Amino acid sequence: MAETMKTHGAGTLRAADVGTEVTLAGWVGRRRDHGGVVFVDLRDASGIVQVVLNPDDAPASEQELSSLRMEYCISISGLVHLRPDDMANPELPTGEVEVVANTMTVLSPSETLPFQIDDRIEVDEARRLQYRYLDLRRPSMTENLRARSKVIRAMRNVMDDLGFMEVETPTLIASTPEGARDMLVPSRLRKGNFYALPQSPQLFKQLLMIGGVERYYQVARCYRDEDLRADRQLEFTQLDFEGSFWGQEDVLATLEAISTRVTKDLRGIDVDQPFPRLTWHQAMERYGTDKPDIRFDMQITDLSDVFAETGFKAFSGVLASGGSIRGINAGALGLSRSGLDGLSARAQELGAKGLVWMVTEDDGGFRSPVAKFLSETELEEISTASAAEPGDVVLIVADETQTVLEVLGQIRLEVGQPDGHDELAYLFVVDFPVFERNEDGDFVALHHPFTAPVDVREMSEDPGHAISKAYDLVLNGSELGSGSVRIHDPAVQAKVFETLGISDEDAERRFGWFLEALRYGTPPHAGFAIGIDRLVAILQNAPNIREVIPFPKTQTGADPLTGSPSRVDDDQLRELGVEVRPAVMAEWAVDEAAGD
Repeated sequence: MAETMKTHGAGTLRAADVGTEVTLAGWVGRRRDHGGVVFVDLRDASGIVQVVLNPDDAPASEQELSSLRMEYCISISGLVHLRPDDMANPELPTGEVEVVANTMTVLSPSETLPFQIDDRIEVDEARRLQYRYLDLRRPSMTENLRARSKVIRAMRNVMDDLGFMEVETPTLIASTPEGARDMLVPSRLRKGNFYALPQSPQLFKQLLMIGGVERYYQVARCYRDEDLRADRQLEFTQLDFEGSFWGQEDVLATLEAISTRVTKDLRGIDVDQPFPRLTWHQAMERYGTDKPDIRFDMQITDLSDVFAETGFKAFSGVLASGGSIRGINAGALGLSRSGLDGLSARAQELGAKGLVWMVTEDDGGFRSPVAKFLSETELEEISTASAAEPGDVVLIVADETQTVLEVLGQIRLEVGQPDGHDELAYLFVVDFPVFERNEDGDFVALHHPFTAPVDVREMSEDPGHAISKAYDLVLNGSELGSGSVRIHDPAVQAKVFETLGISDEDAERRFGWFLEALRYGTPPHAGFAIGIDRLVAILQNAPNIREVIPFPKTQTGADPLTGSPSRVDDDQLRELGVEVRPAVMAEWAVDEAAGD
């Protein structure tokens, strides 16, 4: 008969288990020696329980008991006892009980730890990532991984209930432009040629629709060679799904089903349905961003008409040059003069020429450095338009319209966004533009070049104002993912490529295999991809997605645990037909000399 190393999880024991003989295995979280009796907090994946190691019960040799240290991996057997009333720990689920051990075995000792396995102790993130296998033992990280698993399980259950088929798509594919740089993989068998790691399964899930799958999903690994930040990694995970013979409303209904199930399973919260919606234009005009946080109001107000005849040259000049003047009522911030001036400096950091602050007085007037330059009528109209109450701070920016919206949108978040609260505000943003202009003034796809326009004729005649059948899911000001109705008509696809400046020859070179598939009875189809890392991070109140990814990279793309990215042997490069340029070799030499 096989030996039983564990009969129970340490964190599962309760008062009902008193009198039960148990065998536990885990790590020594804390060790306390009280007059020769050793008390150990034994931790495993299920939680923590107190274990009593009394030498009188001979659970182990005196040497083993005295040498026991934190993070030793041990196994114990013993009897579950109630703790004395004055010794119970209400902060632990197992706080009513303890296990009095009659045997103890050290399964594996531990060297001195590089940091304490304790959520209460701050540890440098680079250090945590270098020893991620130890970091994962911390209760908060264990809980994050458990939450991630629960979220993915809930997603799969919903997709199964709705009749979706889980299908895997390739990891090594042809390089296709999807908005970010591809991660390239050189081919050994076809030297000089490269695979790309998928930025998303976009084209392959469309091929599945052409192949008659009709309802597809997968938990997909995706890769993008882009600059990192708190909610972005080089590799990430998304729930990807697609359906045939359906459109936007079908996708949004599926997203609501997924989001409500996940939120209920993880947070125990019932989310109101249907989710609110904003068009892209409404979101930009009201909040200055296409991913607004609607947990608080503080909407942007257009004040351009208020100053149409103003004598204040700083405002009249902006309007004369085609710009706009807008503001937000930031509420009673309670800031000093220096604090208010700091907001003006912040607006300049964000790209505006400046910011005007106005504090509402008890008589309805304003205290502001520019109040003397404005007429009584203008001041009254500002108060009315911003619904200002005594103590409220009205913040006004005058500049090019896009700059005004972006600056006020960011300042709105910085002065108003709830922090440390459990509110969850899901939102759909719909009706995105088909195209946007890049720095050179050329059209580029705002979503991706396979997104269907609402009106093909409008797209042809006025591409700058054409609306697409694209939509985003937003939660608390973070974009969880994007989707769209796809182009299934080859003629429409050709027109989009033409607008993007992609020639027939270039389209054939990049997408020929996909364009050919479109000619074989492609059904109307639509889909979406939810960023699992971002969703779990928000639901867990984690400060960034690295906290919910088992083995993430740093914000510079490095992996302190394995030392990647790293150089490889010259023999490996020769096999692949790859040669590192001398200039890069020289950069390596400089970095190595500097100790990087």
